[in-house]
Amino acid sequence: MEKQQDTEWDIEQARELYGIHRWGLRYFDINDAGQVTVAPLKENGPSIAIVDVANEAREQGLHFPMLIRFQDLLRNRVERINRAFSEAIAESGYHNEYRGVYPVKVNQLREVVEEILDAGRLFNHGLEVGSKPELHAALALHEDPESLIVCNGYKDQDYIRIALIGRKLGKRVILVVEKVEEINQIIATVKKMKVEPLIGLRVRLMSGGKGKWEKSGGENAKFGLSTMDIMRASQLLKEAGLAHCLKLVHFHIGSQVPDILTIKKAVREGAMFFAKLSKHGHQGLEYLDVGGGLGVDYDGSRTTFHSSINYSLNEYARDVIYNIMDVCDAEGVAHPVVISESGRALVAHHSLLVVETFGNIKKAQVEEEAVAPTVRHKLVDDAWDAYLNISENNPLEAYHDAQQYKSEAQTRFELGLLDLEIKAEVERIFWLVGVKVLESFRGAEYIPDEIVELESKYSDQYLCNFSVFQSLLDHWGFGQLFPIMPLHRLDEQPRRRGTLADITCDSDGVVSKFINLYEEGVDTLPLHELNGQPYYLGIFLTGAYQDIMGDIHNLFGRVNEAHVFLDEDEEGGYYIEETIAGTTMEKVLALVQYSENDLGRKMKRQFDLAIKEDRLRPNEAMRLLNEYNGGLKGYTYLRLR
Repeated sequence: MEKQQDTEWDIEQARELYGIHRWGLRYFDINDAGQVTVAPLKENGPSIAIVDVANEAREQGLHFPMLIRFQDLLRNRVERINRAFSEAIAESGYHNEYRGVYPVKVNQLREVVEEILDAGRLFNHGLEVGSKPELHAALALHEDPESLIVCNGYKDQDYIRIALIGRKLGKRVILVVEKVEEINQIIATVKKMKVEPLIGLRVRLMSGGKGKWEKSGGENAKFGLSTMDIMRASQLLKEAGLAHCLKLVHFHIGSQVPDILTIKKAVREGAMFFAKLSKHGHQGLEYLDVGGGLGVDYDGSRTTFHSSINYSLNEYARDVIYNIMDVCDAEGVAHPVVISESGRALVAHHSLLVVETFGNIKKAQVEEEAVAPTVRHKLVDDAWDAYLNISENNPLEAYHDAQQYKSEAQTRFELGLLDLEIKAEVERIFWLVGVKVLESFRGAEYIPDEIVELESKYSDQYLCNFSVFQSLLDHWGFGQLFPIMPLHRLDEQPRRRGTLADITCDSDGVVSKFINLYEEGVDTLPLHELNGQPYYLGIFLTGAYQDIMGDIHNLFGRVNEAHVFLDEDEEGGYYIEETIAGTTMEKVLALVQYSENDLGRKMKRQFDLAIKEDRLRPNEAMRLLNEYNGGLKGYTYLRLR
């Protein structure tokens, strides 16, 4: 049967409703068939319907939830950030160059790191690490002698030795000192290994950050050296004859900094530290590392909301370059090589989570046409009168009256003075009143807070096959907002509003705050009525941190992955280069010390006992045991189809 088009709805309205043309950066859009598309190279490449990719991956054996990576988009982001700095340097007449490093902690997955290094080869884009495991991985993957490995984080002797092995191999590995004691460890290890180090100092700026991660910077930050510490570190290096080995000044003011003024102020302070140290006997200083902080406009509002930024990538690059140059020129020191540790802005856009909705819970079951009550009771009569007498002059008053009758019915019920039938009828009329009241405020310039809350009361809970704790940890932990929208049916007007509930047993496993252009999040998401067909939602811009920081609450493990590359010779303009199966039950159980063999033995003993006690026949028992053992090889999430 042919689907009827919604004559009052068009694709442009869908774009506006979900803000895709604002947060999508021209990577994401909606086609005429009402499907969300991705253009990994923007106007320089093809556009792909995401549901087509998801369906093809499903045909290859993957089930939902499914993470889709667009590797060409990742490469495009690497090129974009490097070209933004190159253009800023050329425009301003800056007398040095840019060397980006990718902070591995943002997404340590090998496929991501390798793709970034390959795409960054033309620009000598390097890596930043903050732990011994990250350093081990970085040394093995790093092959470009011109790019950097910046070593942040607290260090022990093993960390320092591994970094110096990189120096022995001719790599530009810079040990960034986080506390003065590390200087002595570096000096002692250098003498033993007979290798010249490259050393950096992380300064603790007075300029604080802004946003949810603002405590990463400022006077009370966890990492970095005070001015007194810097002077002491400088003296120790001079006494050891290693003053010339101080190559880098580094600072960090936090992740996802929403306000460009915060960045400008921090860059000027950091540049001043660089200039003063250069004139304090460290003429060998070459690099100024401005750290991370370059944000992502998750909600598309271009504001200082926590989930937004009020600047563009090009503006960020121009401001960093200009302010460093301005300070260095005033101080009469050479312009340094500029390093930034931009990770979120580099990887966020390249992956999205596709989840399948398998049901919804409607809080208010309201009939399309109001039916008069058939039971008689004063509360029922009063509530029905309130409904019948709603007019454009009294909607709020009618709502208050309905609230009163509903509350009184609840009180009488708790005292045993009201039958279920009467209580149910009062509540039914309350929802009818709410529908009519909401309609009366539709399109109004001013909507009272309690009416906004009423709308959220009418919202549905859409049940989705995923775990917030595994795939959206920043949403749960920090209230970070991500763009979420249906991947199809956008040629139909979404006539319901809802929140998303995951399949964990925790009541916190919900998404109940969504992006909005004019506010820091709204309580509901526009969605379609479920029609018995698969309904897919996309959770976008999840490539930074969410892929790697997941918690295995309820023992839901990593999700299935599909890696997509563009190819003009393929029918759809792309191919799925690799699929990676999500965590199986046996693997996730092993993480919490449950052995597959041990579980199997314990279950076999129980089945043997059931056979002995004649509760199960041998054939049935062995069949059920095999089913149990086979289940351990399965995907941890629901298999809906």
